[in-house]
Amino acid sequence: MSTHAPRFATETVTDRLVESNRAYAAGFTDPGMDARPVLQVAVVACMDARIDLHASLGLELGDCHTIRNAGGVVTDDTIRSLTISQRALGTRSVVLIHHTGCGLQTLTEDFRHELELEVGQRPAWAVEAFRDVDQDVRQSMQRVRTNPFLPHTDDVRGFVFDVATGLLWETDPRPDAVRDHSEA
Repeated sequence: MSTHAPRFATETVTDRLVESNRAYAAGFTDPGMDARPVLQVAVVACMDARIDLHASLGLELGDCHTIRNAGGVVTDDTIRSLTISQRALGTRSVVLIHHTGCGLQTLTEDFRHELELEVGQRPAWAVEAFRDVDQDVRQSMQRVRTNPFLPHTDDVRGFVFDVATGLLWETDPRPDAVRDHSEA
């Protein structure tokens, strides 16, 4: 039984997370790490809850910077984070990870229009919906490789995580490349 009374009559998911943090902090020891990732890599991935990024890539705490958003899309904010990661914190490689069965494959830019009708204001951001996951990875790779703020664009690779098998397949960066997904 918890020694802390809930703040409100019904406990929320956030209350449960804060309670879990208290248990975590009780046994926490400062690892004495620097904010610079040991492997000098930044991973940009979708926020999908089915992807355990660290486990699927064999990463440990402190190995990488992780940037996640809907679709793993390279947006202006992703570029902001990558620029800080590279220029201030020493990363040299960028790994992009999209996945099968992404929710952005079921949306269109009409989503923004529907929001505008509902709340009376058009979102400033694009949905970045897509149909072809490999093509979207290619676009993300191109956005990183051609951005003038990023000094390290030699090692930019893109992958698709298969949510059914846990395997990654690498996306060929050439615009005319077609992948046979039966190999995955």
